[in-house]
Amino acid sequence: MLTQAPRGTYDLFGSDIRTWQMIEKEVYTLMEEYRFQEIRTPIFEHTELFQRGVGDTTDIVQKEMYTFLDKGGRSITLKPEGTAGAARAYLERRLFADAQPTKLFYLTPCFRYEKPQAGRDRQFYQFGCELYGAGGYMADAEVISIAYSLLTRLGISNVTLHINSLGGPQCRKAYNQKLAEYFMDNREKLCPTCQERLNKNPLRILDCKSPVCQEVVKDAPSTIDNLGTECREHFDNLTKQLTELEIPFVIDSGIVRGLDYYTRTVFEFVCNDIGAQGTICGGGRYDGLIEELGGDPTPAVGFAIGIGRLIMAMEAIRGKTVWKEEADLYIGHIGDSAGKTASRLAFLLRSKGFRVETDLMGRSVKAQMKYANKIGARFTLILGDTEISQKEAVLKNMADGSTMQVQFEDLEALGAAIR
Repeated sequence: MLTQAPRGTYDLFGSDIRTWQMIEKEVYTLMEEYRFQEIRTPIFEHTELFQRGVGDTTDIVQKEMYTFLDKGGRSITLKPEGTAGAARAYLERRLFADAQPTKLFYLTPCFRYEKPQAGRDRQFYQFGCELYGAGGYMADAEVISIAYSLLTRLGISNVTLHINSLGGPQCRKAYNQKLAEYFMDNREKLCPTCQERLNKNPLRILDCKSPVCQEVVKDAPSTIDNLGTECREHFDNLTKQLTELEIPFVIDSGIVRGLDYYTRTVFEFVCNDIGAQGTICGGGRYDGLIEELGGDPTPAVGFAIGIGRLIMAMEAIRGKTVWKEEADLYIGHIGDSAGKTASRLAFLLRSKGFRVETDLMGRSVKAQMKYANKIGARFTLILGDTEISQKEAVLKNMADGSTMQVQFEDLEALGAAIR
């Protein structure tokens, strides 16, 4: 049907769009305080960017991407997440040549082909931030503090920060060997996809959603118990800094995140009140991503928050917000001459910042007043031939019913009366 949106997509309007705008306003305010700059990358990129950046053994690349050939025969993919595009821009626009660190953020639509359910859509929206050039634990703590601050400002108190460390290249190599040996002993218990992953990237098995694999994963070696000295020190310092910042957390060795570019720190903010899709924010460190895309070794850390899940968490606490779309003034009119005056008066008042409506439907005066009440107009003004000739009309306060005579051509006086 042409009148039905594609499955897994939705329209935003009315009170819903006001909630999104409120969140976006908080994001822009917060990012200005932390001195992050906005970046807007294309909705689609070359497919290889995600294959190399996200990882060709991930569920995203193997199962979920919207990929197609363009008219030039090039393989193009609608972006399934924001980090890879930001990293590409960091290299292409030579942002590494500027004073470091480079601090970027985005609000962007993303696309993944998966079964639609609560908190998981085929088109969804992410707020994310990326910090390039700083490799210490303080950068990790700053990024985590941004996510924590946003959740706090939005009144989302029913979330828990889970953190883990995947280690760097050396301890990851040793850990992957242990992991491969463990899963090899349990190969027959794994799903077909994970049996294939065993030979390519055993770490991805930890992120498998299959119940049979999750049962096997329970007894797998822990990343946190297999860190080298340097990675252990990094993680310990991070936990101390989070304690210093009074950001509560739990250490969760089960977090590996679903993307191959993560190293060392990984974290999630989890809400227990929105069902199975409880992770509303995920991120971590990805020190190898820029090099994987062809740049010099560059430390980086960031996160992404799904706006839809963010709203689910907000509504779990205080219910759905219904925004009242008030007008400052409704100008009713009787007759063609009064209609022209009402239109001119509305135009002039709007130019001064007032929210003004007037009749466009040819309604009766009674119907106009009913409409003014429905839209929450704070004041009403009715113009007819008598009012036009005298240049004076009755201004009514809809809250208490009080009235006053106003010279409606005196915009300053009229503005003061309805302010």
